[in-house]
Amino acid sequence: MLMGYMRVSKADGSQVTDLQRDALLAAGVDLRHLYEDAASGRRDDRPGLAGCLKALRVGDTLVVWKLDRLGRDLRHLVNTVHDLTIRGIGFRVLTGHGVSIDTTSPSGKLIFGIFAALAEFERELIVERTRAGLAAARARGRAGGRPYKMTTAKLRLAMAAMGHPETRVGDLCTELGITRQTLYRHVGPGGALREDGKRLLNRRNTPGVVPA
Repeated sequence: MLMGYMRVSKADGSQVTDLQRDALLAAGVDLRHLYEDAASGRRDDRPGLAGCLKALRVGDTLVVWKLDRLGRDLRHLVNTVHDLTIRGIGFRVLTGHGVSIDTTSPSGKLIFGIFAALAEFERELIVERTRAGLAAARARGRAGGRPYKMTTAKLRLAMAAMGHPETRVGDLCTELGITRQTLYRHVGPGGALREDGKRLLNRRNTPGVVPA
């Protein structure tokens, strides 16, 4: 059985699925077996896609108009189709750059294998660049990692503010751009320094920051 999936990026009616629908119907997909979403391809919450993937059974084939209608990115696409293959479900693309992909045929499997190799290559490049960036940062005295939130200036403001009973903690955190957890790691309810706050003020020759 052929199952079709369609997607447009906007839910305001400015985009329609007519072209995709016509192509899927012409390819042999029954109108009752069409699923659609009106959402960005980068969103995880796509109920139409979730319903389609759930409805697919062994021997079925998922058909899409173009590759970008299905995957958020190349890796997501590869992982999705890999999962379908494990379940005994085929995948076919009707037009665009992925028109040669049809995992129910030997040549289509070969083409998709190339896509999978490219996705793995892309992943390895990202890992390699991340490691190189962290190494370069460490060489320059920067540790890298999570962004910093608390600074010495913010800490002194927090100490002064927390010393006043009328201070609203939520408003203070919003003003300083920090979370309650970060605030209380550095300053006690009465404005007294805690261990993280002491370490921050004791640092020398480095911009006074600690991870949020």
